[in-house]
Amino acid sequence: MTVNFTDIERAHQRISHLITKTPLLNSPRLDAIAGRRLWLKAEPLQVTGSFKFRGACSAISALSSEALRRGVIAYSSGNHAQGIALAAKLFKTRATIVMPHDAPANKVANTRAYGAVVVHYERGVESREDIGADLARRHGLSLVKPYDDPAVIAGQGSVGLELSEQIAERELSVSAILCCCGGGGLSAGIATAMAATNPGVTLYTAEPEGFEDTARSLSLGERVANETEQGSICDAIVTPIPGEITFPILKALAGGGFAVSDDQTLRAMRYAFDTLKLVIEPGGAVALAAALFADNLPSSDDLVVIVSGGNVDEAMFAKALTIS
Repeated sequence: MTVNFTDIERAHQRISHLITKTPLLNSPRLDAIAGRRLWLKAEPLQVTGSFKFRGACSAISALSSEALRRGVIAYSSGNHAQGIALAAKLFKTRATIVMPHDAPANKVANTRAYGAVVVHYERGVESREDIGADLARRHGLSLVKPYDDPAVIAGQGSVGLELSEQIAERELSVSAILCCCGGGGLSAGIATAMAATNPGVTLYTAEPEGFEDTARSLSLGERVANETEQGSICDAIVTPIPGEITFPILKALAGGGFAVSDDQTLRAMRYAFDTLKLVIEPGGAVALAAALFADNLPSSDDLVVIVSGGNVDEAMFAKALTIS
């Protein structure tokens, strides 16, 4: 299975009335720190605070009426959970979400507020994939994976469609995009859209140090796993291994990957708030951190940065605002 540009266009047609076309933001102060013009695609301003709503709407809108009658199930640390929960509500179906025991409390609360049932598991000990598959089988639910699902990837690719329009409207000189990456659904979707609309633009992934499975996989040419799923502040993008569907797309289209420290990520969160009043969660800030602090960045007069989510808890955001 793979995803092509037509899939993305069709997904966008199904969901365009539900999603927000997020702005492309620029700050001269961030430009000065980065040494070039940065353009932030602000997905924290998306419905539910994350790009995940796009893929959730795409996948659920593609289900049959019988599948909608039975309900859906997903596993997620929070952003996919919230996207699925709200999309299920909009399409009048039931949602069950398998979430780790250490998921941020605000993400769990928001998921339940949208009407979903939450089932907890112990991250690093139990398999969310096994739990989700078992519940789907026993209750006849449609499993919507967080990234390794063609309809989800196609929905995330709508970010790329919007970017193409925004780049053209502003007449930007863009040759590179930095994108936060967990399982690779957003990266794969945007890379596919760019290959069709702006073939001179290359996407690069950004991940937390110690959890850069996609960067290592791209370097080696095959999927390799992280040693652990615990120990990063970037809960939204810590995944065990790149996706079976997403990785071949990134292997063909992406230019490589970058890794950033927790300190750099927190500083990026602070700079985004100071300069643009944009609230970003750690997992959504790693691409900005790479744009500001990484070495050997791609040359591009205008560098696009995908800021993927803003569902940060108060304590973590307070920590970011006080970092020096």
